[in-house]
Amino acid sequence: MDNKRKNVLIACDSSHTLLEFRGKLIEELVKGNNVSVFTPKISRQQVRDKLESLKVTVYENDLNGSNVSIFSDLKYIIQLYQLIKETKPDVFFPYTFKPVIYGTMVAKLCRIDCITPMLTGLGYNFTDSGKKNKLVTAITKMLLKFSLRGNKGIRIIFQNQDDYLKLLKTGIIGRQQQAFVVNGSGVDLTHYDYSIPDTLNISFLMISRLINAKGIREYYEAAKSVRHKYPEIKFKLIGSFDNNIDAITLDLYSKILFDDTLEYIGSVDDVRPYIKNASIVVLPSYYGEGVPRCILEGMAMGRAVITCDSVGCRETIYNSAEGRNGFLVPVRNVSALASKMEYYINHTTDIISYGINGRHFAKEKFDVNLVNAEMLKIMNVV
Repeated sequence: MDNKRKNVLIACDSSHTLLEFRGKLIEELVKGNNVSVFTPKISRQQVRDKLESLKVTVYENDLNGSNVSIFSDLKYIIQLYQLIKETKPDVFFPYTFKPVIYGTMVAKLCRIDCITPMLTGLGYNFTDSGKKNKLVTAITKMLLKFSLRGNKGIRIIFQNQDDYLKLLKTGIIGRQQQAFVVNGSGVDLTHYDYSIPDTLNISFLMISRLINAKGIREYYEAAKSVRHKYPEIKFKLIGSFDNNIDAITLDLYSKILFDDTLEYIGSVDDVRPYIKNASIVVLPSYYGEGVPRCILEGMAMGRAVITCDSVGCRETIYNSAEGRNGFLVPVRNVSALASKMEYYINHTTDIISYGINGRHFAKEKFDVNLVNAEMLKIMNVV
């Protein structure tokens, strides 16, 4: 084993993910390496303070991961090229689409020895939604293929097997390339404590940005249907309404805000109190997830779940002779979603037993320490 401290550069498209999704990984990396991050501007002081306490060097940029801007993207590429030439990282770890595509191309150009791009889900670009911009999708696929090809130092990380097989099938990567599948971003079981769900005052909780492919409309319509029969049941929604290519319509947003179907909470810094107060966690997503973090958080806290039989989401459902932790429903199927909601309303003991099973499943498969141990091996820093 090489005991020399390595220089690790991390690139992301959103500063809030650095600690929320990669915090424990960064804590492991700094134990034996010099770590830097290239991130969009950090708006939350606690994020900046934590990175400083970990002795992580921060370089900021103006990248917008959700929007298409040739000028902004070109500026990002130039800044990253200059940064890599200046810092000379031994390991370059980009995650999410733009940092993966642009960062991997730049890192290859700069001859970085170990490049470990991680695709945290394929998003809109590999779904069948007719609303997305087909030209942008075609360009994204072409750039992804170009960036990931032709370098022995590239070790591609996926968060589910479906994404790996999809890129093989579409010819974006080949079987000769180094590829690894890890169990999502993992979940910190010491941070998300188990608690017994309330089965007397049943409530459902969805945590998601307000975009169509996350299943916001399906959740709203299913909640409306269920509340017609069970008006005492509560449905809550956490998440921001962003300027996004797939943002929900203003009409739906208005209904969420002003009618009594959902209790809209908006963005929160800590989801744990809301999960604790919920009976079941729901995510009817067909977005193209890696492994959805909100479902892992719900499982860790002992919550039964309902999600879609879609890429990434299906990884979170455990069903065997020993028991199960939740349900998969077909995508965009409001009646199936409402039916599973009603199942929990009429089988309250399963809310508890499925939640216990979910906690065990999270511990067995998604514990962040297990996931990070794999990540460190892939990155060649252990």
